[in-house]
Amino acid sequence: MKLILSVDALVPPLTGIGRYTWELARHYQTKTQNIESVRFFRVNDWVDNPADLLRIPALRKKHGYLRRRMPKNWRAWALKKQMRGAVFHAPNYFLPDCVESGIVTVHDLSVFKYPETHPIQRRRHFEVGFASTLARAAHIITDSEAIRLEVADFFGWSLDKITAIPLGVNEEFRPRVESELAESLRDRGLSFGNYSLCVSTLEPRKRVDQLVRTYGRLPVTLRQRFPLVLAGSSGWLSEDLQVEVKRGEQEGWLRYLGFVPEAQLPYLYAGARAFFFPSAYEGFGLPVLEALASGVPTLTSNCSSLPEVAGGAAWLVQPDDSDALMDGIEHVLLDESWRAAAIDRGLRVAGQRNWGACASRTLELCRRFF
Repeated sequence: MKLILSVDALVPPLTGIGRYTWELARHYQTKTQNIESVRFFRVNDWVDNPADLLRIPALRKKHGYLRRRMPKNWRAWALKKQMRGAVFHAPNYFLPDCVESGIVTVHDLSVFKYPETHPIQRRRHFEVGFASTLARAAHIITDSEAIRLEVADFFGWSLDKITAIPLGVNEEFRPRVESELAESLRDRGLSFGNYSLCVSTLEPRKRVDQLVRTYGRLPVTLRQRFPLVLAGSSGWLSEDLQVEVKRGEQEGWLRYLGFVPEAQLPYLYAGARAFFFPSAYEGFGLPVLEALASGVPTLTSNCSSLPEVAGGAAWLVQPDDSDALMDGIEHVLLDESWRAAAIDRGLRVAGQRNWGACASRTLELCRRFF
């Protein structure tokens, strides 16, 4: 089988889709059985080594021979000829215009269901280009069964043409002893087991605003004992939330770390007393899986893909029910019997989800179209 993987999402720092793309690329390069060749494609050009796109961003500019040297119509003809006989996988929603047919990963439908939570440029990109991708897609991959059913219903596709392949979790996300974390946590003014954590972009559908408001209603002693730590980019439509965050910081029960480099996240997770992720909608909810793999008792929402990802290991709440959310936060922080069982269950669930299995199942699907 000849395989081509689009790597347009490999832009540092990696987003969730960027991580997914990178893990597929990394595993594809080592899984040579029944694969004649693997090539990587980005912005109408070939990429020799996808790792270069992460290590040295300037190298992204050196590609472009076809664009510089050929007229547009000849460039499209040359690319189609080079792709002939290969299976093309686009892991970031869109097939390039030069691809006649391929496999597409659709991570969620938030741009359609919650358009107000996306920048206008992204909404327009889908409005202009996604219909063309669907017309050329031979098969769709989703990250969860929940989104598989949603895509079939929303676009009128047969379920036979959609396959759910769960994402994986990096092996760096694991339980760690206090001595292993002391220096990393001390640098951030944190101590082992004495804070709760939410890792999320600050945007409306993540319901971080609901989490912050609800946390502010907890008993003062509980908030002081386990302050809430937020990690993630500021996102969009978060101005009101930023005001609430600053108020919580001034009162001493909240810390906003902003973007945390990927290499430091496993330590931040492993040192937490609890993890809270009350998002209203997720295609998969990778932070939940990372928390479970880190041995951290977790609360998440009872909607979209999140119960599926949690696998019975997390406390589930309706994200817009503030009272239920507050009860759940107290339960996850204080109920030692539930916490012990949740940790064990979470480690078992996370142990079944790895990037190698995700890549292998994706390769098996690609072989069906060779």
